[in-house]
Amino acid sequence: MERKHMSALSIYQSLSGGTKPQVQANSPPAKKIKKKENGVQPNKKSNKKKRMKPLKPSMRLSSSDEEKSKSQEYCEKHNGEGFDGPALDVLLTDLAKVNNSRERANRLFQWLLYPVQDKSFFRENWEKKPILIQRQNPEYYKGLFSTAEFDRILRNNDVQYGVNLDVTSYTNGKRETHNPPGRALPYTVWDFYESGCSLRMLNPQAFSSTVWQVLSILQEKFGSMAGANVYLTPARTQGFAPHYDDIEAFILQLEGKKHWRVYNPRSEDEVLPLVSSPNFSQDEIGQPIMDVVLEAGDLLYFPRGFIHQGDCLPDAHSMHITVSSFQRNSWGDLLLKLMPAALEIAMEEDVEFRKGLPLDYLQFMGVQNSEKEDPRRDKFIAHIEGLMKKLVNYAPVDAAVDQKARDFLHDCLPPVLSAEEKASSVYGAPARWGDGLALDVTVQLKGQTQIRLLGALAARLCSDGDTVSLFYTSENSRVYHKAEPKSIEMKAEHIDAMEFLIHSYPKFVSVASLPCETMEAKMSLAELLFEKGLIHTAKPFTAE
Repeated sequence: MERKHMSALSIYQSLSGGTKPQVQANSPPAKKIKKKENGVQPNKKSNKKKRMKPLKPSMRLSSSDEEKSKSQEYCEKHNGEGFDGPALDVLLTDLAKVNNSRERANRLFQWLLYPVQDKSFFRENWEKKPILIQRQNPEYYKGLFSTAEFDRILRNNDVQYGVNLDVTSYTNGKRETHNPPGRALPYTVWDFYESGCSLRMLNPQAFSSTVWQVLSILQEKFGSMAGANVYLTPARTQGFAPHYDDIEAFILQLEGKKHWRVYNPRSEDEVLPLVSSPNFSQDEIGQPIMDVVLEAGDLLYFPRGFIHQGDCLPDAHSMHITVSSFQRNSWGDLLLKLMPAALEIAMEEDVEFRKGLPLDYLQFMGVQNSEKEDPRRDKFIAHIEGLMKKLVNYAPVDAAVDQKARDFLHDCLPPVLSAEEKASSVYGAPARWGDGLALDVTVQLKGQTQIRLLGALAARLCSDGDTVSLFYTSENSRVYHKAEPKSIEMKAEHIDAMEFLIHSYPKFVSVASLPCETMEAKMSLAELLFEKGLIHTAKPFTAE
């Protein structure tokens, strides 16, 4: 008797034991913790009940014609016929010839937004309101990623469910994840897809050299990690519930088309949130301020905190890539690093911070005393305010920024080198094995050799108060935080020279011009930086 085929989704949902978790149609919702748009596990959301502040009148939701008009003003839409920015492969080839990593980032970001100007975008939209760019050019993002590449990655790489790939569905108002354990093989993955499940690749930059290159360039524009997810959704389906994220999101439609609805933050408490939201039901989010269909070549941007949901139309599948950035990169995040250090310094240097608390302060302060009319409370709070005002005088702002910078350099993708940069750095050094010997092992750096950093953010000097270290990105992994932060403790004789080299970028400078006291110190620094892959020379190396 012929065995009836059961889809991967059916098999998965019918499991009732073993190592695979059971998911049934009437099972309780999974724990509401979303993965990040950049593939990073989010911070856990506090269980503390939030005090919901209503939005300002200009941001309130309404279905009236008058306020619908206001909503249209609140977002932006750019239409055009056949916008003809350069093809991505041509652009990346041209960018490899640009002699400044900052300029590369500016040009790539401008291509991403074309024809909207980046200055206008940052003035009008960034962290403020969505923007839709419709190009009527389905080839605009050709070469960035595709379903065919998705399939090749599944066949040729160790793609793991829950780590690199999520299988999801959203039906009858219920969001589910259907990840089996282990490797995601094409046989099962495509069966899930045929059963109506969406596929989310969490870190395509680990497998796609083009996505890696694009993100490694863009992270310098944002001064914050640039991440990505790829979403492949069958026709007539939706993979995710309405929700908001804690990142700035750029939706690039690669194939097919997708229907998107975007909603205002529900209150001022949810404007530019620190963490992503749980899944919402339709009656929790009001009316959309954007209801649009993205076709291949289009872009949709929305700031963190804007609720969104996307579903596929009956006549086409969808593939899009979400490029994301600015996670935990706020003034408040900087102050979280600054304030503890400021307090430590203040307590060391100012006796006012070391004086003891009033003997009886527990009698009039604290929640149980918060409703009391007691002049001692006013005096206590006034004293706190005075200490807070003094605290700014002890704030080590540069040191706190360096802490943020260290985190950023750890988050960064390693740089993608042009052929010229590779040929003139340690990665193109002529050392090789031949005729039973190690040949051309030594690269001769000389006083007249012209050197520079591989990029503006390739390395950064940071101090913890006792030592000065050089943090760098060249040995980072393409998988988020797979490797520990990389740094070199700097010798005192090298610090000024390292600052000089950093500030000289993008100019080449001679080894002899490094401000060290001896030529030996200049050469030792240059050789160290070369071996770590942080500098390259003005001319490529050739085997002797």
